[in-house]
Amino acid sequence: MSRIGNNPVVIPQGVTVDIKDGIVTVKGKLGELTQKYDSVDIKVEDGNVLVTRSSDTKDQKAKHGLYRSLMLNMINGVSQGWTKQLELVGVGYRASNQGQKLDLALGFSHNIVLEIAPEVVVETVSEKGKNPIIKLTSFDKQLVGQVAGKIRDFRRPEPYKGKGIKFVGEVLRRKAGKSA
Repeated sequence: MSRIGNNPVVIPQGVTVDIKDGIVTVKGKLGELTQKYDSVDIKVEDGNVLVTRSSDTKDQKAKHGLYRSLMLNMINGVSQGWTKQLELVGVGYRASNQGQKLDLALGFSHNIVLEIAPEVVVETVSEKGKNPIIKLTSFDKQLVGQVAGKIRDFRRPEPYKGKGIKFVGEVLRRKAGKSA
């Protein structure tokens, strides 16, 4: 029995959910998302989205909680949006943006210029004495995570000094250096 899959997803005010031919479309004030589904049944009843399965096969059990979580993420995304924040830790590490172009100085011989998807709003914050922060905001949780992961892969945090690009609030496992 799936504990996550059995919980109904409440549809907030201003969000519409349409289900046709194995595709769920969620529209809200921030945007519109679509998701294909199979092996489960998705219904809208009394302002809630219900995900049910017809049998207890391994495939249906696996997808029951998955599609319920995807529905919740889609509904939260089009009503509130998702935000990821990245922090650049290191001497000389800088970030700036002009529209959808993100310019990163990460200690390489050249700056990295990254074109961000139009659905993601990018903002950089640089205060004197603090590490630069990159804020990524969008209605699509998967896209925000993918863009944040791509930026983080340019310079992953290393375990000795902690230099690199890390998520705000992320706890790094630090190692001791050489002992004399």
